Amino acid sequence: MKTEIHPEYIESHVRCTCGNEFTTRSTQSAINVEICSNCHPFYTGRQKLVDTGGRVERFRRRAARRDKS
Repeated sequence: MKTEIHPEYIESHVRCTCGNEFTTRSTQSAINVEICSNCHPFYTGRQKLVDTGGRVERFRRRAARRDKS
């Protein structure tokens, strides 16, 4: 293995938008995430829509128009 070509592997602080914070190891000192295991629907069993740019609402409007016809 070549020496001095690998990034430094340091302790990293992770912050989620739900407020959960934990420490892990990474090449970055701080990581900001949108969804973590504390708020992800697969782990919590609760449905939470992550709407990026109004896609969910736009789909519901189209579906409602289609149902009226």
